[in-house]
Amino acid sequence: MVKSRRNNALSQYQSVSVTSGVEDATPHRLVQMLMEGALDKIAAAKGFMLRGEVAEKGRHISWAISIISGLQSSLNMDVEAGGLSQNLFDLYDYMVRRLAEAGAANDPVILDEVSSLMAEIKAGWDVIPARLNEESRKSAV
Repeated sequence: MVKSRRNNALSQYQSVSVTSGVEDATPHRLVQMLMEGALDKIAAAKGFMLRGEVAEKGRHISWAISIISGLQSSLNMDVEAGGLSQNLFDLYDYMVRRLAEAGAANDPVILDEVSSLMAEIKAGWDVIPARLNEESRKSAV
């Protein structure tokens, strides 16, 4: 009974924390949060997969697919930046297909592959603010 109340309180706290983080976030930070969420869901899915918890594995893979699909749909395909948007669109599509394959085949190696791809995209995304700050300092001089 006490554990249930504690878990409920923790869940409510986390919900409020995420909500306030989203409300205060820049568009750049929102994308970072989505990427972090996808990585978290993939890692959780792998844990559930390894423990044989099929329903939770499926739920977390579906959640990761939804997040990645959201990232894909947020791409501005009207801006031509050397094909970057199209490349990301194709990569997100590949990641969604691989996640579905990982769930069907119960293959944690595929989850690792997708996680690695997302981590690489996120690493590139994470340096954008530093580069923008550096460029604005140079142009101010």
